Amino acid sequence: MGDMVLPTQGQLLRIFVNEVDKHKGLPTYEWILGEARRQGLAGATVLRGLQGFGAHSHVHTAKVLRLSADLPIIIEIVDTTEKIEAFLPSIEEAVPEGLATLEKVDIRFYRSRK
Repeated sequence: MGDMVLPTQGQLLRIFVNEVDKHKGLPTYEWILGEARRQGLAGATVLRGLQGFGAHSHVHTAKVLRLSADLPIIIEIVDTTEKIEAFLPSIEEAVPEGLATLEKVDIRFYRSRK
């Protein structure tokens, strides 16, 4: 198992979009994930929320017997401050409606089984 080199201080970028949002013919979350990979960011995870509401106060929910296609999606990306700051402008146009947050994180380890 090899540890990859990242500094001990980094940033967590969290982007909140809706599952139905599209950008360049793809779901927005898929496009953002691809862009993060193209730009060589350390890693990204896409999470689907069970319920949520945003600026419009419209509740998006997954109820039993109904598979909603408009659930909240959260994309989390951790990397160096420099790489996250360079990445943000490239996804600005992909999120006409949503939320992006940044927070400082302590990186304890970053490992791969390769």
